Amino acid sequence: MDAFSSSFISTLSPSMIIPKPILTPSSCNYISRLNISSVRIEDKPATDITSASTTTTQSPSTKVTKTATSSAGPNRRVQPTVPTMIFNAFDDIINNFIDPPVKPSVDPRYVLSNNFSPVDELPPTECEVIQGSLPPCLDGAYIRNGPNPQYLPRGPYHLFDGDGMLHSIKISQGRAILCSRYVKTNKYMAERDAGSSLLPNVFSGFNGLTASAARGALSAARILAGQYNPANGIGLANTSVAFFGDRLYALGESDLPYAVRLTSIGDIETVGRHDFDGKLFMNMTAHPKIDPDTKETFAFRYGPVPPFLTYFRFDSDGRKQPDVPIFSMTRPSFLHDFAITKKYVIFGDIQIGMNPMEMIFGGGSPVGTDPNKVPRLGVIPRYAKDESEMRWFDVPGFNILHAINAWDEDDGNTIVMVAPNILSIEHAMERMDLIHALVEKVKIDLRTGLVIRHPMSARNLDFAVINQSYVGKKNKYVYAAVGDPMPKISGVVKLDVSKGERQECIVSSRMYGGGCYGGEPFFVAKEPDNPEAEEDDGYVVSYVHDEKSGESRFLVMDAKSPCLDIVAAVKLPGRVPNGLHGLFVRKNDLDKL
Repeated sequence: MDAFSSSFISTLSPSMIIPKPILTPSSCNYISRLNISSVRIEDKPATDITSASTTTTQSPSTKVTKTATSSAGPNRRVQPTVPTMIFNAFDDIINNFIDPPVKPSVDPRYVLSNNFSPVDELPPTECEVIQGSLPPCLDGAYIRNGPNPQYLPRGPYHLFDGDGMLHSIKISQGRAILCSRYVKTNKYMAERDAGSSLLPNVFSGFNGLTASAARGALSAARILAGQYNPANGIGLANTSVAFFGDRLYALGESDLPYAVRLTSIGDIETVGRHDFDGKLFMNMTAHPKIDPDTKETFAFRYGPVPPFLTYFRFDSDGRKQPDVPIFSMTRPSFLHDFAITKKYVIFGDIQIGMNPMEMIFGGGSPVGTDPNKVPRLGVIPRYAKDESEMRWFDVPGFNILHAINAWDEDDGNTIVMVAPNILSIEHAMERMDLIHALVEKVKIDLRTGLVIRHPMSARNLDFAVINQSYVGKKNKYVYAAVGDPMPKISGVVKLDVSKGERQECIVSSRMYGGGCYGGEPFFVAKEPDNPEAEEDDGYVVSYVHDEKSGESRFLVMDAKSPCLDIVAAVKLPGRVPNGLHGLFVRKNDLDKL
């Protein structure tokens, strides 16, 4: 989740662009002072079955580069040039004396501890199934995205600042192959070739006016020296994965999507930054919604300048349709996710947004909370050509970062949405361990404007998913991660959201055990093409890491069982760090790539 980064920086002059810290010999004093000898845990593959390939292809609209990292080494490291070393020396001064990482939320010692520490790339490597057997419906690949910094930070670093890395487990006839690769964004490639970080950490670099000015000046110098062209995009592609229009994308909401593909041996290749024939500008949400019936994709972008919100969609072939700018959103807001029904699109205007005064006078981040703002929900028809039918509904105290699902009721006169409400929203960016995500059901009466809410569970639940065949339609079951506290996930629960008010909706759960933490669950249906199949007839999958033994596993759980029984466990040959959002892609869709 790297919101505001590209959009915010693109509105600034070159002197306000912030560089990202790296680890170089000149920063050893800083690192030793922080007691960080290394936060990267090297994992050696058991069986390397990859081969290197680098090709450049030309499509009618876009030139893209496909890159597969050689198995000879996880990353090619180069010695920084003299100008780079000079810039890095100035960066050290900023990080040591002007803006050291004082807050735990930007201190690498805390942010990159335990299973949040980064890993090197892992080529396609055979895995061992140590319990049960992998069901045939899992033939395909589960791919999860997440931040994984290419260079260890010298200065402030936020959990969302890392370069995107995809962890894919490709399954075929009961066998599994794990591969971990960076998304080869333009930012990643430029910094890899330079042997140094060149671009800013937006979430951790804007800590006060002095630090922002210093890092901005340094970034301007790097750009003027020709080290990087921000017009090529500065996104991290570190948030999620989506499949639509017969393409697979790595997404981060600060940039355009990056098309990726899986090879026949399970390797991950980055195809390139995709602008949809020049029709997609600047950036796009990392949470597009795909209608399972029409195969259309709905999305949006947001930013710090008007229009602060722009809605758009893609047809079933992945062709982008015209933008619908939403000028009735009168101030920039943090819109990470949204929901769709068969008739409408729902946006959440929450209490997190741009807060430049806090950066200038309070020494804080430009992204912060406004306790005086009243959260609201915006509703617009799915096929609106302009915002004339956009309606806003005040919903005090309702702050959503993720939306689970929504649907129409009462002949389209009522909208029902299920989403986690972030309590203590003021801690969302800096103290995630203090927030509590309360899953709520919200009903919006479009005739009267009345909004009714009630909680579905008292547990701290987020990163929730449903059977993807029910997106935009009334569903019964939700599978959510249990915060212990967030961002660590200690288990997964199944909720029955058809239950009435004042009822605990959790109907089954699976806790991973002491010292074991997982990620976002994902539901895989046994028979996705069978309209008669029961909604919960399938499996819940997730990566899980044991911090005591250092072992990572891929778990497959029976979604219908009372305790989410484990039907298969795969021992992974490399550590999979905690991450963000994932996707299961079936074999027939992988073949289309």
